[in-house]
Amino acid sequence: MSVAANSKPLNLAKTHPVTESIRTEVLIIGAGLAGLSTALALPKSLNITVLSKADLQACSSHYAQGGIAASLAADDSVNDHIKDTLIAGAGLCAPEHTASILKSGKQAVQWLCEQGVPFTQVANPSDNDHIDVDVNVNANTSTAAHHYHRPYLTTDNLHLTQEGGHGCRRVAHADDATGRHIMEALTAQAHAASNITILPFHEALQLLTDKGSKGGNRCQGAIVFDHNHQRQRTIESQAVVMASGGLGQLFARASAPNVCVGDGVMMAWQAGCRLANLEFVQFHPTGLALGESSFLISEALRGEGGRLYCPITGQRFMLAVDKRAELAPRDIVARAIAEQIANNGLGYVHLDVSHLPAPFLRAHFPQIYQTLLALGIDITTDPIPVAPTAHYSCGGIITCDQGLSDVPGLYAAGEVAYTGLHGANRLASNSLLECIVVGHKIAKHLPRYLTDHIWSTPTVDNLQPILLSEDITFHQSTDTDTDIDIDANSDIDTDAIAASLKTLMTTHMGIVRHAKSLERALSQLQQWQQLLKAFSTNDISHLQSQGSLRACLEDTEHASETLLHFKLIRQLQLATLIVQSALQRHESRGGHYRQDYPTLATKPLVSVISPCISERPLRIEITNKIKNIELFAENLTHSETLSALAPI
Repeated sequence: MSVAANSKPLNLAKTHPVTESIRTEVLIIGAGLAGLSTALALPKSLNITVLSKADLQACSSHYAQGGIAASLAADDSVNDHIKDTLIAGAGLCAPEHTASILKSGKQAVQWLCEQGVPFTQVANPSDNDHIDVDVNVNANTSTAAHHYHRPYLTTDNLHLTQEGGHGCRRVAHADDATGRHIMEALTAQAHAASNITILPFHEALQLLTDKGSKGGNRCQGAIVFDHNHQRQRTIESQAVVMASGGLGQLFARASAPNVCVGDGVMMAWQAGCRLANLEFVQFHPTGLALGESSFLISEALRGEGGRLYCPITGQRFMLAVDKRAELAPRDIVARAIAEQIANNGLGYVHLDVSHLPAPFLRAHFPQIYQTLLALGIDITTDPIPVAPTAHYSCGGIITCDQGLSDVPGLYAAGEVAYTGLHGANRLASNSLLECIVVGHKIAKHLPRYLTDHIWSTPTVDNLQPILLSEDITFHQSTDTDTDIDIDANSDIDTDAIAASLKTLMTTHMGIVRHAKSLERALSQLQQWQQLLKAFSTNDISHLQSQGSLRACLEDTEHASETLLHFKLIRQLQLATLIVQSALQRHESRGGHYRQDYPTLATKPLVSVISPCISERPLRIEITNKIKNIELFAENLTHSETLSALAPI
């Protein structure tokens, strides 16, 4: 394999046991589409290590149903795709980066075809043009789509569907399980590559940085926890690619898997990276509203003619909201559904596709059909109860279109990154495309970085700095849904706080926001952070400080408890950053809707959070409930705003 163990530990204190150190040339944190695309595109001469926090299926890419957007049809163009993306982004897309990414769409899809992805095909590509998405599906199309069995597919024969915000059919798909088919193909390719080592159940906790020759930080690896053996591992690398996914699991109803808690964003920020537009969290309009289900109902159902109805009145309400009706951008449809739910008190609306041919539905949406049928819903005859669900982070680590961050040696790709492509609202199916294109751009740039260490810091136009306050007036929360009464002398129930955090974010940082509500959220976040601080004898916030973290988890019996505490602190800090960003954006734009500021600002500005860096050596010994972890950070740089666990 490509990774060799280093016989020397990495500057661990003499009193601590030696932990395994690994050396690799490139470390990729995340084994989703962005991570694997990068790994497979890099030169085979490089040793590459890919980390997966859980098993390889625990990534958002695996669950992507709809498909990948690219200008493939004869009546489409890259300029049209760019135009639709800019409209959906509501003035916050970076035009140059948007054009750079979207113009590579056809090449990206063709690359997937060559990796063995079984995209749905049509016998005659012109059949894509014969579907009236507003009324019905042409009978020819419902029988034309099928999988070709050939050595590899080409973009000339893809069946294309339409999704919200797109002006034409532009979304290539593999039935209604595109992500699963893509990930199966790429995972097989990665396993077959002799230079790629995939480590499942390896969770990155902290990035390692070191001073370069010019005085700035350089990313040189990560502190990792191996869940298989309950041990810490230090991975040294010449470059790191952050591809850890989004933060959907900060919300009560989310389409993302449980591992998507925004840890990559925080690791990068604490290493010295700026963050942008964290307040823009896209809610998918149609998550299955049945019990605690997080199953997503693909937008392609609406693309093929699905209609939204009020269950009480039976009225098709989107006709009065937007001229594009059910195919309006996601933020518009999600708000309309949320309003209907608020008015009908049922917790859902109906998505109906029963007017479409049953054979077509069973052929094109086999996963949705079978999943819902097992739950007692036959989509060929029954309406589907749906409600908005947290789905995608439009903001993240600031990068250029080549994935370079503010910290030399640290790249970012996928949902964890902010390239400027998605703006204030992501256009459907642009995310898979971004993963591949940026991953390939990283793969082109990274070898040059390893050779000459030349790095260009990304730029952001029209930015609005987010002011991070050290203190927020604390008062007892009156929110009975999120307030937790915990005895300071008793054990802290981290699971209870984590669950209440989801409720808090859904209630106050959901589809509709207001200053008073956001302020209450900040107050509650402060209360929880103060509780966690009081629970330890030392300032536990430094668990999240940027720097060369040295961690030893000696007691495997308490390792899980320690990590839960560690990650909860990080989630509370991230939630605080998100709420602060939302509170300081005094307008409604895209996925950010403020009841107290319902109109657009005169000029679109990008919210930017910069790390406040100071330098001082620090030694921290955590006792009490997390006495089994000792942290050592030499020449530590950290955010002043995180001191004393005060909300940011």
